[in-house]
Amino acid sequence: MTPDLNESAFPALSLQVESFYAGLMATAAPGFKVDEDHGLGGKLFYVGELDPQGRTLVIGANIAGATSLSATADAAAQKQALRDGVIDFLVTSLDEALRILKNQVRKREAVAVCVAAAPETIQWEMLERGVLPDLVRPADEPSAHSPFVSQGARQILTRTQQDNSALLTWRVASAPAQWLHKLDAIALECVPPEDWPVRRWLRLAPRYLGRLAQGTRLLICDRAVSADFIERVREQVERGVIETRVEIQVTSGRLHDQHFFVSPGASGNAR
Repeated sequence: MTPDLNESAFPALSLQVESFYAGLMATAAPGFKVDEDHGLGGKLFYVGELDPQGRTLVIGANIAGATSLSATADAAAQKQALRDGVIDFLVTSLDEALRILKNQVRKREAVAVCVAAAPETIQWEMLERGVLPDLVRPADEPSAHSPFVSQGARQILTRTQQDNSALLTWRVASAPAQWLHKLDAIALECVPPEDWPVRRWLRLAPRYLGRLAQGTRLLICDRAVSADFIERVREQVERGVIETRVEIQVTSGRLHDQHFFVSPGASGNAR
């Protein structure tokens, strides 16, 4: 389903993050009070090893609003995760991590904590102390978290692609800090209030995806939402409200469409 975008690293990472985000929402929502503002605030997600997939899981949890606990003995991975803003705190013990996590769970606020230790050690300490996370890695991952699952933790569900869904991406030719914000606002207008997980993704994904989201946005939504978005952007560009070249790509099933809009005051041609 991934379209052929010039910035191939963006859809690869963002699609994975979005998939985990959607899986978190689908897994935790049953029987749990959730809303657009708090998301999964109050849920503890044990990520395990902060490997490349663990990083994407933490980003998805940040966007979802959950608290997350990860671990790694890899010093380079620790520093990189802090530098990229993937984790908020790097601590040396489970005790330190729990002090932070308990406070944030109580306040229903997201936080990402990593312990500088081997995941096996942290998991053993959690089991010894009776620390049970609400969520663990997807079911298709190696079954390292089966002791938690047997005690009631849920493994993240895998996204099921809907027939009426579309992958929507958009980017601008200049001043992304100015124009992407306006395009994001248009997208929010197209998403109905009851579809608050999608609205939350729109609002918070750019913040947690960091540099990769500065020039491009990605959204999986209903086809009707993507069509509405395209028409609204077309109208705003033609009126000169958006004064830059806008590229929108839509992929749905085997169909892949590209749309280019240029305002009267910008250089280039729309087609």
